[in-house]
Amino acid sequence: MYRKILLASAGAIALSGSAALAADLPSRAPPPAYVPPAPIFTWTGIYVGGQIGYAWTSGANSFTGFGPGGTFISANPGGTPNGVIGGANVGYNYQINQFVLGLEGTVDGTSISSQGTAVFPGGGGISASTDMPIQGRITGRLGVAWDRALIYAKGGIAFGGFDTNISAYGPGFYGTDNISSTRVGWTVGGGIQYAITNNWSVRAEYLYTDWGSINENFGAGLAPAAGAFFNGNRHINQNQVQVGFDYKFDLWAPPPVVAKY
Repeated sequence: MYRKILLASAGAIALSGSAALAADLPSRAPPPAYVPPAPIFTWTGIYVGGQIGYAWTSGANSFTGFGPGGTFISANPGGTPNGVIGGANVGYNYQINQFVLGLEGTVDGTSISSQGTAVFPGGGGISASTDMPIQGRITGRLGVAWDRALIYAKGGIAFGGFDTNISAYGPGFYGTDNISSTRVGWTVGGGIQYAITNNWSVRAEYLYTDWGSINENFGAGLAPAAGAFFNGNRHINQNQVQVGFDYKFDLWAPPPVVAKY
C-alpha cells in the first residue's frame, strides 16, 4: 500500500517538473504581423502634371503711317487673340504647419490667334493676323492648407512667342510682312487644389498676364511705293482659366518602423 502511494507521488512530481521545464522553453510561435501606420499627408514634395484651359486678351492692332506721296494713314484693324491652351508643369512645394511655399514652371502650346481688317479712307486697307503658338511661366506659390485642400496665390515671369502677318494695299502700293517677337511679361493669379490621394491632386486656377507692348512696324516689303511705311503697336493683356492635375513624388518619405522580436 505504501509502495503504491510512493510510486504515485513520484509520478506526479515528474509530470509537474516536465510541465515547468516546457514552460521555460523559448516560444516557437510566429511574431504578430506588422501593420504599418497610415501615412500622414503633406503637400511637401516634387510634382509634375498637366493643364488645359482657355485664354482671351485685350489690346487690338493699331497702325499709323504714310502711303505714296506722304499721305497720312491711320487704321485700327482690331483683332484680340483668344484660344485654347494646354501643356505641362513641374514644381516643388514645402509645407510649414498650415502654410505651403512653392516654385513652379509651366509651358503651354496654344491656339491663341486673331484676325482683323481695316479700310483706308482714301482706298485700300490693311489686315493683320496674330498667333501665339507657345507660352511659359515661372511663378512662386504661397498657399494655406486645410489638410487635403489648398488655396494659393501665385505670381512671376511669363514668356510668350508672337507671330504677326500683315498685308496692306492702296493706290500705288501693296505689300506683306511677317513679324515675330518673344515677349517677357509678368503674371499673377491664384487657385484651389485638392489632393484626391497622397500623390494625386486636381486644381483649378485663374491667371492674368501683361505681355507689354508689341511693335509691328513694316514698310520694306511695300511695292512699288518707295517710302511707304507703317508703325504698328498693340498692348496685350491676357486672362486665362484652366484646370489641371498633378502627381507628387514622395522622394523623402521616412521608412516604416519595424518592431524587433
